[in-house]
Amino acid sequence: MDNPNNEVRKDEAWERQLLEKLAMGALQEQKAKRRWGIFFKLLAFGYFLAVLLLVIDWGHPEKLKDGKHAAVVYLHGTIEPKGEASAENVIASLQSAFEDKATAGVVLRINSPGGSPVQSGIIYDEIRRLRAKYPEVPLYAVVEDLCASGGYYVAAAADKIYVDKASIIGSIGVLMDGFGFTGTMDKLGVERRLLTAGENKGFLDPFSPQDALQKQHAQILLGEIHKQFIEVVRQGRGKRLKETPEIFSGLMWTGAQSIQLGLADDFGTVDSVARDVIKVEKTVDYSVHENIAERFAKRLGADMAKSLMLRLSGEVPSIR
Repeated sequence: MDNPNNEVRKDEAWERQLLEKLAMGALQEQKAKRRWGIFFKLLAFGYFLAVLLLVIDWGHPEKLKDGKHAAVVYLHGTIEPKGEASAENVIASLQSAFEDKATAGVVLRINSPGGSPVQSGIIYDEIRRLRAKYPEVPLYAVVEDLCASGGYYVAAAADKIYVDKASIIGSIGVLMDGFGFTGTMDKLGVERRLLTAGENKGFLDPFSPQDALQKQHAQILLGEIHKQFIEVVRQGRGKRLKETPEIFSGLMWTGAQSIQLGLADDFGTVDSVARDVIKVEKTVDYSVHENIAERFAKRLGADMAKSLMLRLSGEVPSIR
């Protein structure tokens, strides 16, 4: 006959083994969770570090090296407040280039159809200021495919302008474009309901019939900006400019023709200007380039709708 005490001891041993297994299982689970937690924390830290390395502008180590060089600043694309060719970006690049004591000359590399007259004017004025502050450092504009309107506005501040024979130069004019939808609205049976406080608050509204007085006022605005553009070109080019009735009409010319008209000085590239004009072999890029975060934000097109509505309403003058 079995001893009841033995049965009790067996039950206690079994319970103890079960508790030990449960405790070991919980401990192992905690260790596994801790290891996975550490893994994911390291993964997150590595991702953050990678983004940080891409986003932060760590500067240009080559600038610190000894030796004279030509500082290159790239003005690429439409000149606008939010973009690679914004006044903020271009001016920051120019200031870094001029402030470097190893800079023997600055080359402004231009490939732009133009854009905002305000942004172009800000860049132009800053170039003039930097040239006055650093008179021993020349600035040359080198045109690649296109230097039109606002792009040429900026180029006019350079000591000399170099082009390729097939470059497109000029378009010294101002435009304000938009659309009129009144006919389409009539066909669709759509009624425009515009309420304003101020008789001209709906200035050049694309959904309303064009007002003759508002059109006349817009033309005055464009004419004033055009005069500013013409004065900038005359001031920058001086006696080199061979004025004709067509020069300030908005027409464009090839690089070869632009030299004949005094809109440009000679043929040249970034390397040839650095080598033959500035007399240095080395070039250093000082351009502020968009980082990965900025490119991603641009792709999202956060300002696309706003920009489209402004363009449709014809409220934004453009020198392009």
